[in-house]
Order: sequence, then C-alpha cells, then structure tokens
Amino acid sequence: MQLLELTLPSAAENVALDEALLEMAEATAGELEILRIWEAARPMVVIGRSSRIAEEVDVDRCKSLDIPIIRRSSGGAAIVAGPGCLMYAVVLSYAKRPQLARLDEAHRAALDPLAGALARHLLGVMKAGTSDLAVEGKKFSGNSLRCKRTHLVYHGTLLYDFPLELVAQLLKTAPRQPAYRDSREHADFVCNLPLDRETVRAAILTAFPTTGPLGDWPQAQTEQLVAERYSLAAWNARL
Repeated sequence: MQLLELTLPSAAENVALDEALLEMAEATAGELEILRIWEAARPMVVIGRSSRIAEEVDVDRCKSLDIPIIRRSSGGAAIVAGPGCLMYAVVLSYAKRPQLARLDEAHRAALDPLAGALARHLLGVMKAGTSDLAVEGKKFSGNSLRCKRTHLVYHGTLLYDFPLELVAQLLKTAPRQPAYRDSREHADFVCNLPLDRETVRAAILTAFPTTGPLGDWPQAQTEQLVAERYSLAAWNARL
C-alpha cells in the first residue's frame, strides 16, 4: 500500500481526489492500494451520493457562513469536516482481498484495523451502526465506501479537535439513524477523540501499513472531475 498525504486547496478538489485515486487504481493491473490522509483547511459539508440535500443540510446557514456543500461519489449521509477532523481514504484491491466482494467484509476490512489501532491509545473504541466508530456511545468517525470493478475506496472522518457546534449548526437531524443513536441530537451524539492529531495520524498508519509514498498523484483526473462534476450545482445540489 502506498501513502499520499495531500490536502488540496478547495473542498471540490479534495473530494474529487478520493475518486481520482480509485480511478487510478482501476486503471492498473489490479493490485495497487493507496492510503490518503488529509485535513481540510476550512469547514466544508460533504453529502452522500444519494443524499437529499434539503433533508440533511441547513443550506441557508451554509450559504451565510460561506461553507461549501459538495456531493461525494460514495453513499451515506452528510458530514461536516474541517480543521480538527482528520480525513482518510483507503483504496483496496479485490485481487489482494477477495472477501471485499461482500459489503460486510468491506466494512470489516477498514473499520476493524482502525478501531484496533485507536484502541491502543483509548479504551472503549468500538464499531457502531453500519460504518461508524464510537467511544462511550458517541460517534467520532463516519465512513462510507464506493465499489468499482477491481477496487473500492473506503473513506471517513476522525474528529479530534473539531468545533462540534458546527455539526448542529450545519446539519439537520439525520433522516436515517443507526439504532445506537437512540434519537439523540447532534450535540449529545458526536464527540472528539481525546487524542492529539499526531496520535490519530499514527493510528491510521498502523491500521493501514504503507511501503512508501505514492509517486505521482492523479492531478489531471482530479481537475477533470472538478470541472465535470464537483464544481457544478447540477451535481452537488441535485435531489
């Protein structure tokens, strides 16, 4: 697995890069795997591929605060990211991991090692719902995936020093909720990990060991995805 630690200037570019890395892996012989770690320089809302934006996001509040809303290519519900929220994306190969053909195994392949690595520093870390990580019943990580022909991308959030009030300000009550949420509002449901950034980063690297840096990242493909999709209201604001 090769490592890319890269944050691009805009929300659209950062969301596009995860998809471009998946496309890059698809174009290889089938065994390339990539770990990306990044952290947005300013707040952003990222919604799922099939999210109904008006049901999940306070669009007017986002506009008033000049916070971009970007639709990703993977599923799941809306998240808020920004400084204090470390982001990761791992591109995994079916050739190396044939069990990934089953969705439950795909979630397990990403979340089990990540939960295990964090548990070395913090007691009580556990998987929760379909694709969350939680501690003491509160969510600190939301994750989603997109599957293609030879690879999938699994990506998510790790809150460690995030202004949690932004979650309640920018997101509406989730229309789809895991049972462990128990109808709690955002303020009672989401938490920061009591760990510093470097510890969280080290846990990601422990969960997904890499052999060296990714030589060339797919800049042209990222720019094309931004131009054709992630910069367009027709993509971001649909549904």
